[in-house]
Parts: sequence; C-alpha cells; structure tokens
Amino acid sequence: MFFAHKVGIPIFVTGGIGGVHRHGEQTMDISSDLTELGKTPVAVISAGVKSILDIPRTLEYLETQGVTVAAYRTNEFPAFFTEISGCQVPCRVDSPEECAKIIHANKNLDLGSGILIAVPIPTQDAASGNIIESAIQKALEDAEEKKIIGNAITPFMLERVKELTGGSSLEANIALVKNNARLGAEVAVALSNLQHKEKNRMRRSAL
Repeated sequence: MFFAHKVGIPIFVTGGIGGVHRHGEQTMDISSDLTELGKTPVAVISAGVKSILDIPRTLEYLETQGVTVAAYRTNEFPAFFTEISGCQVPCRVDSPEECAKIIHANKNLDLGSGILIAVPIPTQDAASGNIIESAIQKALEDAEEKKIIGNAITPFMLERVKELTGGSSLEANIALVKNNARLGAEVAVALSNLQHKEKNRMRRSAL
C-alpha cells in the first residue's frame, strides 16, 4: 500500500488482510495492515479478513481508523476461505463502477485513509466453512500448546489449517486471489474511465 501510493497506484489487490488476532483483547496482537489502511489512501481489494483472526474486532478497529469498508455484491463481510462470517458490512457495492466511485470520492475529499473492498470467494470454489472452522479451532489449540505467539502464529496457523483440511484451504486461497485480481483489474478500468470523463468535463467547463 505504501509504495503503491508513493507511485500513484490507487488500487492494490491481495488475498486477505491481517487483523486483530483471536484473544487480541489480551495480547494486543493487531496487524499493522489495519493502521496502514487508516493512513494510506489506497483501495485494497481482498477476500476480507483471514478467518483465523477475530473478524468482529477487526471491523471495529477499521472503523476506529476511519477506513471505508465495503463488500462486493453481498451484505455480509466475507471470511477469506468462506463467503460468510456473520458480520454485516456498512456499505455494499454491486459493480466495478460503484467501487470506482467510492475510490474517486475518497480522493476528491482528501480523506487520507484507505478503502477495503471485500470480495467473497466464488461459491464453486469455497471450501466447507464448517470444516475449515473446525480446523482453525484445532490449529489454535495446537498453537497454544506449542506456545506460538506474535507474528509466528499466522504462518503456523495457515500451514496447520492446510494440513488439517487436506489442502482444500490452499485451493480456496488460489481461487480467491485470482478472483480478486480479476475484479481489481475491472475496478482499475472503471476508475480510469471515471477520471477521464471528469477531466473532459472540467476541460469543457474551462472553455
């Protein structure tokens, strides 16, 4: 996000962002992704927050940071591997053009904060939410038993969940990244068209 902003790239695509870790109210383990979103005016398109994290607290923290959070063609915030999390979103967008309008408005208002556009993994690629949630709980127990904490916990959790789900979580991960990249490209085109139209309108007004 930082370097994208420095070179004038307004949209950044990733798999999923970091967030508040489970039991974060005790450990204060909060990803710097959230603070970066609060101070860097770049739109991040992702499959939501990694489901190994505390999604409700992550959304609360993003609100505190002044980050615009929207979900693509759904009213529910996606949970990375699965389409649902049980958490409602404050804003819904249903097309690349609507995404572009939000990004354009954010820039024009000079808010200085980022935008998170959460895209659900395609239904046909979603691994069973119950299976993955069960694997997450087991991985959390393993991490606690092995006393794995801090920034070592995320790679451990992802690898352990992959093992416990027989690789289905990895397949879902690849599918969602491709889907995010596809939408990111469409939003970039829509934003370019919108900016081009505004420039033409301003040019005509100046004549």
